Amino acid sequence: MEFLRKIEDKWQKAWENAKTFEANPDHNKKKFFLTVPYPYCSGSLHIGHGRTYTIGDIVARFNRMRGFNVFWPMAFHVTGTPVFGISKKIQLGEREVIHLYREYVGMYETDAEKVEETVRSFKEPWNVAEYFANMIINDFKTLGFSIDWRRRFTTGDKEYNSFITWQFNKLMERGYITKGEYPILFCLRCENAVGEDDIVRGDEIKASVGEYILIKFELEDFNLVAATMRPETVLGITNIWVNPKEEYVKADVDGENWIVSDQSLRKLEKQGRKIRVRERFEGKELIGKHVKVPLLHKEAVILPANFVDANEATGVVYSVPAHAPWDYIGLKDLQKHPDKLKEYEISADQIKKN
Repeated sequence: MEFLRKIEDKWQKAWENAKTFEANPDHNKKKFFLTVPYPYCSGSLHIGHGRTYTIGDIVARFNRMRGFNVFWPMAFHVTGTPVFGISKKIQLGEREVIHLYREYVGMYETDAEKVEETVRSFKEPWNVAEYFANMIINDFKTLGFSIDWRRRFTTGDKEYNSFITWQFNKLMERGYITKGEYPILFCLRCENAVGEDDIVRGDEIKASVGEYILIKFELEDFNLVAATMRPETVLGITNIWVNPKEEYVKADVDGENWIVSDQSLRKLEKQGRKIRVRERFEGKELIGKHVKVPLLHKEAVILPANFVDANEATGVVYSVPAHAPWDYIGLKDLQKHPDKLKEYEISADQIKKN
């Protein structure tokens, strides 16, 4: 292996000194332009990068041998949210991400202090992109790829941004692109759209947009709005669950009076609904009240449930024990411990009816 490394190093230096892969204008040769998908500068390379760029290198070398003036520049993908997302997670002190990037940097740095210093610097997004771009250059030079290293750029360069803008404008002029509305993955903390790379284990869990059906239950002059993925189960409803410890709101939503969790309002706003909050209160104030069930001409009591996540959909769940184990267990638990209901002035007999 040492013998082969010496041969490899000798010829790589010879190519560099002779500027073999630098493409300059030559009117006596036919032009051949080559580009390979830019690696994203958010971490160390993997074997897939080696495979992809080796294919590009074969194409470039083959066409040089055919007499073409081959131009193969190098680019780095730095735009989008992944680099920013990594930087933000390190800023927030997320241990898993910090540990992962210690491992990444540790592939290139042997000094533990240098590793820590580098990872700390990743609190600034550009440092992430710049560090891994430099490591990619070193890796690709070691592999001997026949790239013109003078001609490197990033997707964050002003010239490149102008080029992409030009592309989109041309495509729109010709009717290949239209502007519309569609549901997307969105981060409420960062206030922007996100992709799989921005989500923890996003490439494993296959994050997608969830669609809920909202069902309105009349409560005095308001609608208590529950969310479900199975609206047909409303026929088996026994009660409504809310979390007594969470904050709920009475709000005007597109001209209707709704009661939902406070945490759900931002999601509704991001879907284009016009909202005006009238009152905030704890969920325990709803416990013991009765709502009218649509279609069934009956009433259902509102009961406490700590398992209701106020950040999930509207924070209001209707209970169908015949279809949902959580509902069944929740009712059984209240039946076994009626003392939990004393503060809400709900009798044990009332719970048994459910």
